[in-house]
Amino acid sequence: MSFAFVFPGQGSQSVGMMAAYGESEVIRATFAEASAALGEDLWAMAAEGPAERLSLTVNTQPLMLTAGVAVWRAWRAAGGATPTVVAGHSLGEYSALVAAGALELADAVRLVRLRAQAMQDAVPAGTGGMAAILGLSPELVAEACAEAAQGEEVAAANLNDPGQIVIAGHAGAVARACEAAKARGAKRALPLPVSAPFHSALMRPAAERLALALQTVDVRTPAIRVVNNVDVAIESDPVRIKDALVRQAYSPVRWIETVQALAAHGVTQVVECGPGKVLMGLVKRCGAGPEALAISDADTLAKILEVTKGAAA
Repeated sequence: MSFAFVFPGQGSQSVGMMAAYGESEVIRATFAEASAALGEDLWAMAAEGPAERLSLTVNTQPLMLTAGVAVWRAWRAAGGATPTVVAGHSLGEYSALVAAGALELADAVRLVRLRAQAMQDAVPAGTGGMAAILGLSPELVAEACAEAAQGEEVAAANLNDPGQIVIAGHAGAVARACEAAKARGAKRALPLPVSAPFHSALMRPAAERLALALQTVDVRTPAIRVVNNVDVAIESDPVRIKDALVRQAYSPVRWIETVQALAAHGVTQVVECGPGKVLMGLVKRCGAGPEALAISDADTLAKILEVTKGAAA
């Protein structure tokens, strides 16, 4: 038996999202470390909100990174075994790299704050958009985007599961792609209330800023294998890891293939590590084989400790 840990990204945040862990010293210490790096009290923000503050991209990204790492550290402190492989959804990849020892938390939290601001600045408000296409294959979504582009950018941004593809690009092109998708049989095409067209070609200016920042950050060879979003590949060379993080900003999150890759590595359980259960649902719907679990509080952490006892990395 082997298992994987996966770390959630933007969209899993909620006010009080760490309350279920009580007064865990490990979790509080992790938030204190990240807060010191940013000069801002992330624990108070997570505990008190309001929701509108948590949903601001520049807050969501460091909060979710810290929460994922905090739960990981609580797992390790409780005697949890080392996973065979780890991965993260979008900004969750940074959490995975911290868990794997490739990035220090302080560096990672500053990076994702910069990443978030760069993404927000890359496209003027109202210029871009995102939408979720439900019940249509990735191939037909790609066709709809190609038809709708008309000289603008629109393409798949998150390939979450076989029936849920998120598209991103210029607002007009996204709206046209929604109509083209419905004409091809999509069950629904839902505009998303996001502040920027993440993981689209419009994010290239953000990627350039991220690349400059990464030049000053120490990235080490991971101690645990990390499947990245952009290539669905495992990299050990720090230079290649940095390059993948830069390209990730303007490239689709290939989550369906990521889950398939975890299964190909012999993983029998995929454990979501962090607030919410979004990835657990996506893993189930990908139908690749592994059982989907989630650490959502101290009780589920204890239960998964039992399930994974004796696992070999």
